[in-house]
Amino acid sequence: MKKDEVPQEKNQTLDGNKKALYAIDEDGKYTTVASDGWSAEEIVTTQAVEEFERLANDALQRAKDGKCSMLEYYMYKNRMDLSLLSQTTGFFKWTIKRDFKISNFNKMSDKRASIYADILGMELDEFKSK
Repeated sequence: MKKDEVPQEKNQTLDGNKKALYAIDEDGKYTTVASDGWSAEEIVTTQAVEEFERLANDALQRAKDGKCSMLEYYMYKNRMDLSLLSQTTGFFKWTIKRDFKISNFNKMSDKRASIYADILGMELDEFKSK
């Protein structure tokens, strides 16, 4: 898109911030342009956030019922899915799914737990205590 066509629709999900988009300037070269976002982006972002909130609430209820560990809840609460958590921790997806089980979560090594805690923005004690 051209520089003067970059959307400026005051996307509420950006919370007043702007984001950089690439556009073509008057000389036909790519340049960055500050954008307030656009409505389609806002709709999709809102739907994605609502879905992560739903998944987090479901996982929290399963954890309270003793059906899974809090790791699954923490993952969704941080707006991550299994693929992203796998990529950021370096753990295989199947091993993360194994850690969703309470028995595996409770016997997890401090080294492994500290990797999760760091990625999820938590202290190790906080991560392991729930």
